[in-house]
Parts: sequence; structure tokens; C-alpha cells
Amino acid sequence: MTADGPLSTRLTDLTGIRHPIVQTGMGYVARPRLVAAAVNAGALGVLAAATLSYDELTAAVAEVKAAAPGRPFGVNLRADAPDAARRIALMGREGVRVASFAQAPTRELIRAAHDEGMVAVPSVGARRHAEKVAEWGADAVIVQGGEGGGHTGRVPTTLLLPQVVDALRGSGVAVVGAGGFFDGRGLVAALAYGADGIAMGTRFLLTSDAPVPRAVQDRYLAADVTGTLVTTEVDGVPHRVLATDFVRSLERGGPLVRLPRALRNAVRFSRLSGTPLRAMLWEGRAMRGARELSWPQVLMAANTPVLLRAAMVEGRADLGVMASGQVAGVIADLPSCAELVDRIMAETEEVLGRLKN
Repeated sequence: MTADGPLSTRLTDLTGIRHPIVQTGMGYVARPRLVAAAVNAGALGVLAAATLSYDELTAAVAEVKAAAPGRPFGVNLRADAPDAARRIALMGREGVRVASFAQAPTRELIRAAHDEGMVAVPSVGARRHAEKVAEWGADAVIVQGGEGGGHTGRVPTTLLLPQVVDALRGSGVAVVGAGGFFDGRGLVAALAYGADGIAMGTRFLLTSDAPVPRAVQDRYLAADVTGTLVTTEVDGVPHRVLATDFVRSLERGGPLVRLPRALRNAVRFSRLSGTPLRAMLWEGRAMRGARELSWPQVLMAANTPVLLRAAMVEGRADLGVMASGQVAGVIADLPSCAELVDRIMAETEEVLGRLKN
């Protein structure tokens, strides 16, 4: 990068963004306001669609386009959503640049994204997953190490990222590091590993553009680097969240405590979303067959959106779950997206200049 030009990588070339920074698709957080702010700052903003109905997604895409006209952005999808193909078709019609997937998509979904003129970018947490989606035609992968928030693995970014870079060398697939990034030093480190950029969730959540209640943001700012934990009690798979009293109660409770609470949450989500309780239980049975989950975990997985919404929308940090990377412990302010991206790129240029001398 020079003083008068942007830092160009495979990620920027592939997506058309100015800076090799991705704002990840966090449920109830990556809403149009945050996405548009990230996009206008020169990053790749990614709209979270897993908690949106089809009609809500249509409206959200239109809102981002109006607030960031002509700029590329992405939409994050659940690869197992029953209407995933329909959503991809909508995104193609609306000129969305990137189809981002929260988990490994099928070969058919990647092909559908390509048919609509989009770039397919799955998130992965293991080398073998990166190799698989690359073989299926993914254009880029977001590689999240164990430090990252939400669903996460055990391998730290400093080991997983170079492992995936080596595995995909020569494939043409762009590699984006995630988990533990928050500043220009981290971007330089990712580039040194051979990555093409960084993705950040918690850092963008802690901006003034994020539609998150200030009281909830203050809980994140008060956390230290040991203030998160990885639990399977949210939805049956490892999930890094803030270590609140509510989460600790999930960890301590036995089946007699977990099951009634999960049932109450399931009923609440059914009423909130309009999803029949029978359909939720059917999905839960399918999940139970695919994974070794207890019935409380199955029910929690089916109504996890309630727990996220309670904190991120309703401001109930005492009753909700707050996905968080360990990086929350080193963040102390709430800049705008523009201020954050400018700061990161200025620090990146300073560090690169210092390394050359």
C-alpha cells in the first residue's frame, strides 16, 4: 500500500471493495445501518439474513442499496435454509455482490451463486472444510480461529490461518482471516501469513453504527480477555459467548432445569416468528439424528434466535446470549465504521512502512 492508494489483494479484486476488511454477518447486529456504514467506509459489509424472512430480506437489501448506492456488499445465508436457492435468486436480481455462507454450502448453492453473478464465500473452521468448498468452486473462504465469537472451533487463528493458506496455495481462492482481529497490526499479521484480508465481527459490533443497545455494548466493553467462554448449552455446538450469569446458569443446570427453560424459549420463538412449534420440533428431531444432542440442546438450537434477540434487540443482557470473540477484552471504544476502517488502514500503512526500514 502506498500513501496515495489502497491496499490491493485478491479479496479486494474479487469483491470490488476498497480495503481488505470484512464486516461479518452477525444475527440481529449486521442490519442495514451497520452494513451500509461498513460499505461506505470501504469494507465489505455483510447483511445477516438467517434471522430474516424472505420479505424482510428483500426490504433489507433495498435499504442497504439506498444507503450505499453502487457499492458492493454481501448477504450471509444459512446453507441449510429451505429457501436458500430462492434467496440467492433474489440477491442476484438485486445486484448483491457476495453470497456469504455461515457454514459450508453445497456444490449446488455455490453454482447457483455463480449463475447469479455473485462471489461465493463460505466460512470454515477447519482445513478440510476449506479444501472441500474450494473443490466445489468457492471463490474465497473466511477462516475463523477459536478466538472468534459465535460458532467456533478449537484451533487458534495463528495456527489455522497459515494451515489453510498452505492448503489452498495455487488454487486462486482468496483466504480471509477471522478471530482475534481488531486493528492494523492484525491485518498486517494476516497478510504475513498469506491471507488476503481480515473479517471482524465483535469489532464492528462495538461501533457507533451498530444497532445494538448501548447497555449491551457496555457489557462487551467491560469484558476482559478471559471474559468469554465456549459452551454447547446454547444450541448444541461450541459457541463462544460473553460469560454472563445467564450463560453460567445454562452451564450449571441439569436436565430438569434446562428442558423447561428450553421449552419456554421454544414457545416464545414460535409466537415471535410464526414458526409452528411442531415444525421446530421436527427440525429438532432431524438435528438430533445428525448430532448427538440432548433434547434440551435440540430445543435450544431451534430457538437460539430468541436468546440472541433478547440481548441484541431488546437489550436484555440478563436473559440473552451475546456471541463474542475474545477480542472484546482489548476493545475500549465505539468509533464509527468510517473512523474504525480509516484507523486500521492508517495503522496498517504505518506498520508496513516500519517493517520496510
